[in-house]
Amino acid sequence: MAEHTRFEKLVAEAKKNIREISPEDAAAKMKSGEAVIVDVREKEEWDGEHIPDATHLSRGTIELEIDEKFPDLNKTIITHCGGGGRSALAAESLQKMGYKNVRSMAGGFKAWKAAGLPTKK
Repeated sequence: MAEHTRFEKLVAEAKKNIREISPEDAAAKMKSGEAVIVDVREKEEWDGEHIPDATHLSRGTIELEIDEKFPDLNKTIITHCGGGGRSALAAESLQKMGYKNVRSMAGGFKAWKAAGLPTKK
């Protein structure tokens, strides 16, 4: 077994406590209005390219800003980052804050693009 960094171990632990969703299912839920997608990447990443109609709340500030953007604890929130690690940590954190319907997008923005889903520059 390959050695894991501390970050990878932290992400692996978080993924035991959250549910993931495919990019295709995330897109369908956003399109239907059933869910919002929250991009937890850094602002520079967001500015470079992002999912249309997603909300940007960086990983470093999501816990401070989420209540203002989405006060309903029952709202379905799908977090995503570049590859799935930061979004898993964010999803776990939101669950600890009382959000009941949180998912992390499996594979993050890379998987979204690989699936041929729309992006905005």
